[in-house]
Amino acid sequence: MRGTRTRVSMVAIPVIALAFLACAREEMPAEDSTAMAAVAMAPAEYTVIVKSTWTKENHPFEYPSSNPVSGPHFSGTIGAAHNASYAIFAEGSSPTPGLERLSEQGKHDPLDAEINAATAAGTAGPLFQTGPLREFADSLVGSVQVDSAHPMVSLVMMVAPSPDWFTGVSNVNLMEGGGWVATKTIDLLAYDSGGDDGTTYKASDKDANPKKPTSRASTPHFVVNGNAVPVGTVTFIKK
Repeated sequence: MRGTRTRVSMVAIPVIALAFLACAREEMPAEDSTAMAAVAMAPAEYTVIVKSTWTKENHPFEYPSSNPVSGPHFSGTIGAAHNASYAIFAEGSSPTPGLERLSEQGKHDPLDAEINAATAAGTAGPLFQTGPLREFADSLVGSVQVDSAHPMVSLVMMVAPSPDWFTGVSNVNLMEGGGWVATKTIDLLAYDSGGDDGTTYKASDKDANPKKPTSRASTPHFVVNGNAVPVGTVTFIKK
C-alpha cells in the first residue's frame, strides 16, 4: 500500500501543476501576453526608401528655382528604431537643438548625439543616416534594424531651402498583429520645427525666441486648396 500511495502522489503533482499553469494563462492580462510574444520575436531589418514628390507642379507657390547647391533638395535622412519613450520629433513639442539645426541647416549634429544618448539609455537602437537627395528622379535608400524592444521608427530630413521646414515620420510601428509587417508606405508631410520665424523658402535667418511647438507646415507652400500636399513617401520593406 505504501508503494501505491507514492505512485499516486507522483502522478498528482504534475496534474496540479498543469492545472495551475492553465489558470495562470487564462488570468494573464492581454498586454502581458502580447509582451511575451514580442520578446520571442527575432529582430528584423528593413530597407528604407525615400522618394520625393516635392515639385513645382505639386507645390507651385514660390517653388525655389533650380540650382546645383541652393536649389530644391532634401538633406540626408537621419533616424533610428526606438520604443514609446523616445521620438525624434512630436507635434506640439518644442524642437530639440538637434531637430532645430537639422531643419534649419540640414546638419546631422547634434541630432546624432541626441540619438546616440537615447541608444545608450536603451530607448533607441543605433542611428541610421544617408546622404542628401538632390535629384528627385532618384531615391534615398537606407537600412534600419528593429527588435521587440525597439519596434518603432522615426526619421527626419530638411526640406531645403527653407527657414526651418523638414519632413519625416514619427513613431512608425512596424510590429502589427504579433509580427513584423512585410512592407509599409507612408506619405511625407512638411513640418515647421518652430525654431525660426521665416515664412518663405529663402527667408533670412530669424531665430524664434522662445521656440514654438513643432507643427504641420500650414503655409501655401505645402497646403493647396485647404489640403496638406505630401512632399514625398517613405517605404519600409522587410528584408
